[in-house]
Amino acid sequence: MTQESPPTPAGATELPSIPVYRPDLSGNERAYVLDCIDSSWISSLGAFIPRFEAALAAATGAPHAIALCNGTVALHLALHCLDVGPGDEVIVPSFTYIASVNTIAQTGARPVFAECREADWLLDPAALERLITPRTKAILPVHLYGAACDMPAIMAIARARGIAVVEDTAEALGCSLHGQHVGTFGDIGTFSFFGNKTVTTGEGGAVIANDAALAARLRQTKGQGQSLTRRYWHEILGFNYRMTNIAAAIGVAQFERLEQILARKRALALRYRAALAGLPVTFQRPIPGVAGSDWLVSLLLPRGTDRDRLMAEMAALRVETRPVFHCAHQMPMYETGQHLPISEDIAARGISLPSFPALTDADVDRVAGTLQTALAAQGLA
Repeated sequence: MTQESPPTPAGATELPSIPVYRPDLSGNERAYVLDCIDSSWISSLGAFIPRFEAALAAATGAPHAIALCNGTVALHLALHCLDVGPGDEVIVPSFTYIASVNTIAQTGARPVFAECREADWLLDPAALERLITPRTKAILPVHLYGAACDMPAIMAIARARGIAVVEDTAEALGCSLHGQHVGTFGDIGTFSFFGNKTVTTGEGGAVIANDAALAARLRQTKGQGQSLTRRYWHEILGFNYRMTNIAAAIGVAQFERLEQILARKRALALRYRAALAGLPVTFQRPIPGVAGSDWLVSLLLPRGTDRDRLMAEMAALRVETRPVFHCAHQMPMYETGQHLPISEDIAARGISLPSFPALTDADVDRVAGTLQTALAAQGLA
């Protein structure tokens, strides 16, 4: 999760590198992994998998949680189990990580790209409604950077038309809207537990669902379609999307510190906003009622900024940043000729700052000062 910084110029004092993210493995992760090794339960069976699923269910309030090997297969499994396939359309924001789109294409369905809202950078319900056709089988809102989509508005549109909803909650563990955890509004919520996520299992994912029958189908399908009651009897087409016991062990240790991690990430976000208040940058602005998880602190640079130059200058000062996601409708395999001005503007100007829980207040102040220096070099601060 780290990136090498450029060498320090001769005669300069070397500063420690600040990566965008570094997982915090300071709890029981090592002890639980060694327990897996000592017990020999290292594959997709073992005591830590149900413990991990129970922890996710408790954290989200979902009655059913199913552990998987990564967040991308979580999306594919969700769409597959909602019978999305060739001839169908799935509406998805263009401003998202590419997995949200690739998994639609993997089912044989067509991704239909929607505009986002300028304030919160998330799926615009009004734009969504205009894109619905008789072929629309599902809607895939994405809760980017730890904020929440306008799920009441999205669900009202979906339920009125009988359209399924899969919430991509990869970046929003711990985020709620009016007290309800994201991922529990729609039919299925999907999660990623990659190394840079709020809770990590190294690689890992999960789905949550409210409906027991749908949850049973998700669980059966992720295990090669094997009967849930009869060993080696395979009743439906399935996949090998199972999480390992070792990955679950890391995740269980992470969940033990979830509230502590979330509290620190929220404090970091507040400090960044205060430290950068005098600069011409724009932060994501969630809708009222959102208690965000502040996964990655991201912002928009002023128009006219040479983003690549700014990031290179910050890297030279040993502060890593990264651009926000590019728009999917501009990717070579999905290029549609659409013009989505809000999404394109955010994708062109956005950067993410170091946001891991072990950052100190002094680290945040240093990142803020480095950003100010890089902006000033372009006459923008």
